[in-house]
Amino acid sequence: MAFFGTNGVRGIANEYITPQLAIDVARSLGTYMGSSGVVAIGRDTRASGEMLKSAAIAGALSAGLTVIDVGICPTPSVQYYVKEHADAGIVITASHNPREYNGIKLIAGDGTELSREAEKEIEKLYYSKEFSAAPWQKTGDLRHDGNANEYYMRGIINSVDHELIRGKKFKVVVDTGCGAGSVTLPFLLQKLGCEVLTLNGQVDGTFPWRNPEPTPDVLTELADIVKSSGASMGVAQDGDADRAVFFDENGNFIEEEVLLAMMAKYVLERKTGTIVTPVSSSSRMLDVAKEAGVELIWTAVGSINVARKMMDTGAVFGGEGNGGLIFPEHQYCRDGAMACAKFLEIIANGQKLSELAQSVPAYFNSKTKVRAEDLQSTMEQVKKEVLSKDNEVDTTDGVKIWYDDGWVLIRPSGTEPIIRIFAESKTKERADALMNEGVELVNSSK
Repeated sequence: MAFFGTNGVRGIANEYITPQLAIDVARSLGTYMGSSGVVAIGRDTRASGEMLKSAAIAGALSAGLTVIDVGICPTPSVQYYVKEHADAGIVITASHNPREYNGIKLIAGDGTELSREAEKEIEKLYYSKEFSAAPWQKTGDLRHDGNANEYYMRGIINSVDHELIRGKKFKVVVDTGCGAGSVTLPFLLQKLGCEVLTLNGQVDGTFPWRNPEPTPDVLTELADIVKSSGASMGVAQDGDADRAVFFDENGNFIEEEVLLAMMAKYVLERKTGTIVTPVSSSSRMLDVAKEAGVELIWTAVGSINVARKMMDTGAVFGGEGNGGLIFPEHQYCRDGAMACAKFLEIIANGQKLSELAQSVPAYFNSKTKVRAEDLQSTMEQVKKEVLSKDNEVDTTDGVKIWYDDGWVLIRPSGTEPIIRIFAESKTKERADALMNEGVELVNSSK
């Protein structure tokens, strides 16, 4: 298994993600950077965050890097800061994982997540333990900057029609889940002239009310308050606030795949250009692209793959079907607060979220997982089997088999010995049938 998963390295804090691991990852980054340069280090609100941030700072200083400690920040806030003020970044976060987890995510100098190639080089250094150690008089320089979140919020405000939004004086209900968004999203919305009703807005790394993953089952209170208060929308964020989920003005949860297609549709009504999304995303994105007469590019799963492809192609929008939307006019990374500001712009232009959600084509999904001890040989056999048939096949990430009325995606997990199977069609029955075909195919390939 790779050391870095889809988004950084994660595990239970002080068991797998220890101070020593944080020190060694930072030393590996410093060695990779040539023991010179500036690294910004921030964290989410997890109880173990200060311990691990301190360790990462020590590791970076020992390698000779200049460190700017930016404190508690959403991941996209650190990314925005790095783009202007540093050569690299480290975020201590486990994103949406449960409260006992923590992790480390590395940021490239342009503010995007570190490339897979760079991760591999740093992973080699981490395992070799051949770190550069700066001489005593060059063991780094530690600075503090408490303004990162202000820069970030200003960047978002400048990327939307803020005057139009301010004039509407929207009421918005926010659940930041005691995560890093607690120090930005309510304040951003105030700056945009909104009346803000906030749940779980205190900074508390024990996450006393809900785990950091904002799923509909833990957001019933948010939905109820949207309805009872007459708010224009509700929004909830994960632990590091790079993603957000939304409720329409009726308090109905907007499914994330629908959300992605809604935003793509809105963007494409205003500018023409390529859009980018992973192979795991819904065909809704394909329908929206066809309707607008633009190209849709499918990538491997992971926001870094989407962001890099957007940069390469000059795409106007991209994102994943998990609430991770990417707006190139702001920055090339997932950004929950930017998505929130953009949805306010949509409402300010006269569209209700419920109406926009209904304008997106309807699909049904089914998913499951199958245990497989040898992921590589099983996937090779699956690929061999499907390529011998007539269906259109995409092997960008795993194996995606297209049918006239849907698709099935078979891809290995990056963290455990299982193969995930996703299917989509216009009816639930057909989606279930396609998923079951995928299960049979995997079981016969083991």
